Amino acid sequence: MLRVIVARTLPQTLIWIKVRTRKLRHCHGQEEFAMALSTLDHCSIRTIKLEETRAFYEDLLGLHVGPRPDFDFPGHWLYLGDRPVVHLVGIDPDDPSGLEAYLGGSIDPADLETGSGAFDHLAFRAQDAASLRSKLDAAGLDYREREVPNMKLFQIFLEDPNGITVELNYFEDEQQAA
Repeated sequence: MLRVIVARTLPQTLIWIKVRTRKLRHCHGQEEFAMALSTLDHCSIRTIKLEETRAFYEDLLGLHVGPRPDFDFPGHWLYLGDRPVVHLVGIDPDDPSGLEAYLGGSIDPADLETGSGAFDHLAFRAQDAASLRSKLDAAGLDYREREVPNMKLFQIFLEDPNGITVELNYFEDEQQAA
């Protein structure tokens, strides 16, 4: 039995055809394993600017520090409501051994000074763009605004203290409902 799965992404539609019990075949012939994903759980940011990064996400974006396991390295778990969505992993440039022991391998703190590597951006759905603009202006932070054509979506982009781009999405229908 074949089962067709359609995933709509802008600007394309991907069509997957289930051809075996656990494999999916992309319409262009690429094979992938089926996974029962339900949602993105969290992102993790390694930083040598732990408190500055915490303040950015807490003071400007409204996340709050919550419970975190007792790891042998500094950090914070930042919550959106009752969900920890951003894990901040503090790197001590003079002694990253706690994190290295936990993760394995070695960590070069110099690699953390220039942005997000291959990771492009972190995005949140948000409400009240005017309030965020006021906070950003008061803090003297640069940001970019964009209207997405045909989606009734207004966006604000800014960089956190580590150079990671943060995207805030303000969908028109969600703004009116709030």
